Amino acid sequence: MVRTPLTPEEHERGERLGRLLREARGDRSMVEVAAAAGVSAETLRKIETGRAPTPAFFTVAALARSLGLSMDELAVHCTLVAL
Repeated sequence: MVRTPLTPEEHERGERLGRLLREARGDRSMVEVAAAAGVSAETLRKIETGRAPTPAFFTVAALARSLGLSMDELAVHCTLVAL
């Protein structure tokens, strides 16, 4: 199965998600947050750095829960259109 290349907008949305998660994590370690969410620290690292711009829904939901973010916050923040 061949995956369709991501658009620049999808890459930008992934970068916004990564920034939001990094900011919400604050001083907590990547390992601590990843463990609380039930994902690997490498997965969180890839999302935060934009190397995984389209993470699975349940991964994002678990990270949001462990960081005290609502899915609504994530949706609003990550779908903003730059003016």
